[in-house]
Amino acid sequence: MKLTLHIWRQKNVHDQGRMVTYKLDDVSPDMSFLEMLDVLNEELISKREDPVAFEHDCREGICGCCSLTVDGIAHGPERATTVCQLHMRHYSDGDEIYIEPFRARAFPVIKDLVVDRGSFERVIQSGGFISARTGSAPDANSIPIGKDEAETAFDAAACIGCGACVAACKNSSAMLFVAAKVSHLGNLPQGQVERQERVLNMVAKMDEEGFGGCTNYYECEAVCPKQIPVKFIAQMNRDYLKAVATSD
Repeated sequence: MKLTLHIWRQKNVHDQGRMVTYKLDDVSPDMSFLEMLDVLNEELISKREDPVAFEHDCREGICGCCSLTVDGIAHGPERATTVCQLHMRHYSDGDEIYIEPFRARAFPVIKDLVVDRGSFERVIQSGGFISARTGSAPDANSIPIGKDEAETAFDAAACIGCGACVAACKNSSAMLFVAAKVSHLGNLPQGQVERQERVLNMVAKMDEEGFGGCTNYYECEAVCPKQIPVKFIAQMNRDYLKAVATSD
């Protein structure tokens, strides 16, 4: 099939950027979205033009690198799907597709479709860890964990840190991401020692990085490829208020 691609091109962080239109023929419906971009880049390179820069790694919906806005939706139109898992069979011959990077003050554009998500890493560094001894794997029954607690922690741990929640939020809020990371450890016995310190530090770093506040529009949950529920935001808010009330 034939497609018309409108892609954001930006040379560097200082460039104003612009939309550039490309025509692509013979797109197979079996291609993934990123494979389609690979084909486009091969054509651009053959013409001695600068290929479109975009992030990718595992291409299995695990790493969260493939963070693009497709037709105004973070990760594209398919729910619970990353861009690398989005296939061209969802499009029709003659379609026009608009492809842009995630838009957020805390995610400055590096080049084309690549953004700097180092702010997420700094939030994790501020408290997304435990001080428990690491080394050999402990016996499975050495720290009994209830089924409900384990499943809740696992649901939060499914967050891949892609940033779709930030891109979809009108305030560019990172509340769902931070709440998932806080709640993951907050629901496990290993995370109790630093529970209050963790939520205080991570929320403070989130604000410092320039993310906006949450106004409960639930757009973050709607676009999350791992379907992280907003209930974790409520849990983080409760933990934060308790930590503030009991801190020295």
